[in-house]
Amino acid sequence: MAENDRLKVELCMGSSCFARGNSGTLSDLEEYINENGLEDRIELEGHLCLGKCNSGPHITIGGKEFSGISDSSCVIDLVKKALEEIDAESDLH
Repeated sequence: MAENDRLKVELCMGSSCFARGNSGTLSDLEEYINENGLEDRIELEGHLCLGKCNSGPHITIGGKEFSGISDSSCVIDLVKKALEEIDAESDLH
């Protein structure tokens, strides 16, 4: 699998974002990745404070930044959409 076929998902794990929902989002994302065999497709990365505490929780999916999403099902939907976009892009090449 080419590196550009992988989706990078970055979560802020600073205390504010962690408390506002990224703790649950991390757990749910790990479960989603494992249950769907996506370990080779998704690179999950945590960061200490990203400096966006006022608008947290903060997450970056495929280079696109999102803030204020504390519902992990919404984050998983965004990840699914990003994977579909990668697949569509791969089909074009």
